Amino acid sequence: MASKGTAALQAMIEEATVDTDGYEDERTGLFTMIEEHLAVPFTTTVLGVEVTVRKIDLTADSIVAVCARGRHRQRIDLLDLPMPTPAPDGAAWVDAYRHWVGR
Repeated sequence: MASKGTAALQAMIEEATVDTDGYEDERTGLFTMIEEHLAVPFTTTVLGVEVTVRKIDLTADSIVAVCARGRHRQRIDLLDLPMPTPAPDGAAWVDAYRHWVGR
C-alpha cells in the first residue's frame, strides 16, 4: 500500500483526535484507531530477524508493537518498527501516527 498524502494523513489525525484534550488524549485516539484498523498478526523484519507483530499496545510513553519470535517477546516503539511490503491492512493509521509525531 502506498503511503497516503499529507492531506489524507491530516484528515485521519483529525478523525482520531476530534474530541480530545491535549497530547495524551490525542495519542490515545490514534492508538485506538491503530488498534481497531491494523491487521495483526503480521510479520516484519527487525535487525535482520523475522518477527511476528502480535498486537499493538499503549504505554506511558508511546505506542508499541508487541513482537514475537519463538518464545521471545519484545516491545518495539511503533515509530521504529519497519513495515513489511506489502503493508498490512490498516497500516495507513501507522503512517498517520508517524505524521502526527512529526516523522
